[in-house]
Amino acid sequence: METPPQQGVVKKKETRGRKPKPKDDKKDEHSKTKEGRKTQQYQQQQQQQQQPSVDEKYTQWKSLVPVLYDWLANHNLVWPSLSCRWGPQLEQATYKNRQRLYLSEQTDGSVPNTLVIANCEVVKPRVAAAEHISQFNEEARSPFVKKFKTIIHPGEVNRIRELPQNSKIVATHTDSPDVLVWDVENQPNRHAVLGATNSRPDLILTGHQDNAEFALAMCPTEPYVLSGGKDKTVVLWSIEDHITSAATGGSIIKPNSKSGEANDKTAESPSVGPRGIYCGHEDTVEDVTFCPSSAQEFCSVGDDSCLILWDARVGSSPVVKVEKAHNADLHCVDWNPHDDNLILTGSADNSVRMFDRRNLTTNGVGSPIHKFEGHKAAVLCVQWSPDKSSVFGSSAEDGLLNIWDYEKVGKKIERSGKSISAPPGLFFQHAGHRDKVVDFHWNAYDPWTIVSVSDDCESTGGGGTLQIWRMSDLIYRPEEEVLAELEKFKSHVVACASKSEK
Repeated sequence: METPPQQGVVKKKETRGRKPKPKDDKKDEHSKTKEGRKTQQYQQQQQQQQQPSVDEKYTQWKSLVPVLYDWLANHNLVWPSLSCRWGPQLEQATYKNRQRLYLSEQTDGSVPNTLVIANCEVVKPRVAAAEHISQFNEEARSPFVKKFKTIIHPGEVNRIRELPQNSKIVATHTDSPDVLVWDVENQPNRHAVLGATNSRPDLILTGHQDNAEFALAMCPTEPYVLSGGKDKTVVLWSIEDHITSAATGGSIIKPNSKSGEANDKTAESPSVGPRGIYCGHEDTVEDVTFCPSSAQEFCSVGDDSCLILWDARVGSSPVVKVEKAHNADLHCVDWNPHDDNLILTGSADNSVRMFDRRNLTTNGVGSPIHKFEGHKAAVLCVQWSPDKSSVFGSSAEDGLLNIWDYEKVGKKIERSGKSISAPPGLFFQHAGHRDKVVDFHWNAYDPWTIVSVSDDCESTGGGGTLQIWRMSDLIYRPEEEVLAELEKFKSHVVACASKSEK
């Protein structure tokens, strides 16, 4: 039986995900009545007349997989995961590498919510055969993804972020004011059954006065954690005093912060108070990110349509507040790791905007360098590529994950003498998900490989879909290189043909 939603989290469930049902529970009570079925059928017919169905679009996409992708793995999830992140690389082999993957299971209460540590076999470029990557069963689990460890999480896992200096340290957000920090390698593996006690976090970061559900970041240069919440604040912590040097290996959280099960009532996780609390937003803070080159500089976005830049060295007030950065709530933000001046934002107005920190506003209103408009629903996640400074991805509630290159803005794309009217800057569209793509993450060890996850409650009645994929390098490599390779391939085919004719 589905548990009723908690008070105060309704808005979040509508925009980012909702209480799910198991994958096999696909009908609601309304559809079981005669009138309900008639109404449902009429609505479906109306939708089908207006546009191609989700299944039709998906079938078309799947037929193009051998052409568009170098590799693709599809993994069915029994429960939705609202976040997905790459962990450390474990092993390199001839044809594939083994790497950690962090996911979650957002359940209906019949079993506990969990943080999942999985092992993923990442097939190397130009290894997979085209016919293999297109032959997968949507209802099956991928042989490339194996669950390694389960942590029983106190509440739903809304967001997962790894510490860049050592990705064995992970922070999570749930429906509470606290941020939980986990040393995932040293946490015991748990069996997620109803009534099981929660795993005990290695650290609890306190400081929010209301739930902090989504806005979470870890600093690339220092062991700092950043969070935003419903209390309209941005909170900064240092966990430096609680972790050992990454160079020593072994346990990262110091031994006095013992991991374990919460069955010892006298043992409590150590808590860390804030290094700073920053006030300037007038509504919920939805996302935060650090400046790639400075632990003291960071930015945040919120439901007040504002983008705010902060500097911990000059106080707790905004350095720059960009009013009306978008025409609706802002859901996500990312700072370019290759160019400190460029910041991306994504919004409920269906667009992605790129700002230059040197010229953020005009007459007090947000003045983006460019607006990227290729989604048909709210944008939930944006992230710059770790490989190329001008490339980034965006995912949305329309089920699409778009890959953009701002250097292509203004350049006409021509194929066979015909100009293609794609949104400026858009050069690849991953359409393998059939419901909202709630999170994705570029792989720093294999830069053009992406993991993405969709919450499939709306389309299939429950569960989620995890996909790990890499577009063909013929799509993103320099045109001259690609044409030279294709010409060489053409010559090889002609030579082979002439030999067979003799």
